[in-house]
Amino acid sequence: MLGWIGEGIACFFAYQGNTMLFTMCLVLTMFMPLEAALITNHSLKGMGWIAEFKDKIEYYVVAWFGPVLLTILGAVLFFVIFPKTFDIQASALSATEGEEIIAQLEQAGLSPTMYLLLSAVSAITYAPVINTFVSLGEETGWRGVMYPALKEKYGNTPGRIIGGIIWGVWHWPLIILVGYEYGTSYFGAPFTGLIVFCLSTVAMGTLIDYVYEKTESIWAPSLMHGAINAFTIPLYFLHADALYLQILGPLGVGLIGMIPMLTVACIILKKTMKKRYSNNYIFFYPALKLYTGWMIFSIVTVSWTF
Repeated sequence: MLGWIGEGIACFFAYQGNTMLFTMCLVLTMFMPLEAALITNHSLKGMGWIAEFKDKIEYYVVAWFGPVLLTILGAVLFFVIFPKTFDIQASALSATEGEEIIAQLEQAGLSPTMYLLLSAVSAITYAPVINTFVSLGEETGWRGVMYPALKEKYGNTPGRIIGGIIWGVWHWPLIILVGYEYGTSYFGAPFTGLIVFCLSTVAMGTLIDYVYEKTESIWAPSLMHGAINAFTIPLYFLHADALYLQILGPLGVGLIGMIPMLTVACIILKKTMKKRYSNNYIFFYPALKLYTGWMIFSIVTVSWTF
């Protein structure tokens, strides 16, 4: 509820055209899960506030660079399927960020493409680290408190699926009111966006929680969350006239763009189910059905769109 209130206030500023206050409200809203944990007197101990890297460094590498790799793979797949939507001139930059940014780039002697390439460097290197401290507010509440409680009650796989859906629903006001992630012109808006986004949060949540389990430190999932939020570069190579296809890609929240991440998530769910919850293995099949249903829905959506 706290998150929805914060998102509602953010949307108010968005309607007023105040991008700065909208962004500030979103940042503050990311700390609502932490605040909820504190209000309900959940202990924050045992979350690995002092990170240990011995024999775990590879998981921090995965947390840092894994989202970039999976996002690029998803974007490549999307543009292979829709090659005519790829725009090397990055017309989506002005369409989404405003003509002012193009004028500023021209004054600086930068083309949109060069600007995005430079932005990609920062999105891969230091931006995830900066975003870690913002993402910490969400990760403390989600992976630190909610996911362990759900997994203890329902088992690993169903707990992660339920947790991912709750995480996605938490974003619904933004999707409904301001077209968060997908815009407002896609097929079935905003209802298809609500479903598709929850599917993406199930996938992302599974990967993030897996990293948390392996590192036993809340900093690792915060880093991975920050890396996911930082790397949005492929979106700007989508032609401005094709922005209504964001429900499909090229980012990892689109039906096609999420294929790599969702595939890895299903592998993790199956692996951990067999290893730790073999007596509840039957719960993996709903996840498998969800994955199959998503593929069918993707095909139908693509066919309907074109």
